[in-house]
Amino acid sequence: MQDSNSKYKIGSHTKHRLLYHFTFIPKYRKQIIRGKLKKRIIELFTECCEVNDWHIHKLEILSEHIHILIQLNPVDSPSKTMQYLKGGTSIVLRKEFATELKAFLWGDSFWADGYFVESIGQKNESAIRAYLDSQQSKHS
Repeated sequence: MQDSNSKYKIGSHTKHRLLYHFTFIPKYRKQIIRGKLKKRIIELFTECCEVNDWHIHKLEILSEHIHILIQLNPVDSPSKTMQYLKGGTSIVLRKEFATELKAFLWGDSFWADGYFVESIGQKNESAIRAYLDSQQSKHS
């Protein structure tokens, strides 16, 4: 449950704000995330976050990498979060866009192994938000 007067979430015994900045890339850092594929990724991330009670604060999807600023719960680890986001979307995207992706990707995975993650505190959140905002113009 989100506290309506603040940015904190409230649990039965907790009040928390756990923000993480993740960055990850499609396999071989191919520049393929655009159009219908990009739209579907947004839908899948949104659905995954709703199911897991996570909140996306910022999502920047560029043609060859993704930045996501996401609020998690105390029981959710960054590694499990990536497993759900990347693993779940990979299965769906490879199935739904099989023809389009066949020329670019082979194997069973849409995403490259690994990811970058850092926790975000109140002091550096505005700097991260400004950086994410600048990514779209930098890579356009």
